[in-house]
Amino acid sequence: MAKRRHSFSVTVITKNEADRLDACLDSVRELADEIVVLDSGSTDATVEVARRYTDQVFVTDWPGYGPQKQRALEKATGDWVLAIDADEVLSPELQDEIAAMLDSDPKEVAFCLPWAVTIFGKRLDYGRSARAPLRLFKREGSRFTDAQVHETVLLPPGPVGRMKGRLLHFTHRHFGETLYKNAHYAWLGANQRFKSGKKGGGLLGATARGILVFIQVYFLRGGFLDGSVGFLMAVMYSQVAFNKYAGLWTLQRQERLAGQQGKD
Repeated sequence: MAKRRHSFSVTVITKNEADRLDACLDSVRELADEIVVLDSGSTDATVEVARRYTDQVFVTDWPGYGPQKQRALEKATGDWVLAIDADEVLSPELQDEIAAMLDSDPKEVAFCLPWAVTIFGKRLDYGRSARAPLRLFKREGSRFTDAQVHETVLLPPGPVGRMKGRLLHFTHRHFGETLYKNAHYAWLGANQRFKSGKKGGGLLGATARGILVFIQVYFLRGGFLDGSVGFLMAVMYSQVAFNKYAGLWTLQRQERLAGQQGKD
């Protein structure tokens, strides 16, 4: 690997990703000065796969997405960090773009990487799949929030850029995994909002949010252009929104009932 102006770390958090981790790490191995993998108790060969690419593999407990990614970040030493998920792969174009950035003097403190999502055998280019998550950032002054799900990166002052190469995202192996993950994320989101004291508008608010999410994903963001899979994903996103706020309603209801019983 040629000497570049900036050093580069890649961080990955894993659990039972042996079937997908090879492609992920193979796409970064030529770029990375170091790869840091934090595994939270895989029962498959994830750890063995990771150790083929790096000796910085750590087995930990599971504190939530934000805290786990922050743990990985704290072990990184590069000037720049790519926090990639095990089901993501850098396209060749994105590899070249990152390499060029590392050998330049960018004014940006971070970059968003446009997704190319593949699910149920279909590449999606619209709806929420058209997002560009922030994955690449300067290490110094950056940290992850402590959110249990949908964590974000807190950055030092400076502009955020957007690269052109695609971050290939091979999400959900099958529909059963989609159902499980969506339910899991919805419940985590409900608990997160409950602990923050946020209001959700009850079941009417949950229903309204579900409808609005479907309209946003399928119509406003062009999900209909992704065909039948685009329709299915819009419905699933809508369901997650409803379940999240319905879950918040149940937690608030339980709290009220417990308070009433305490007064009896």
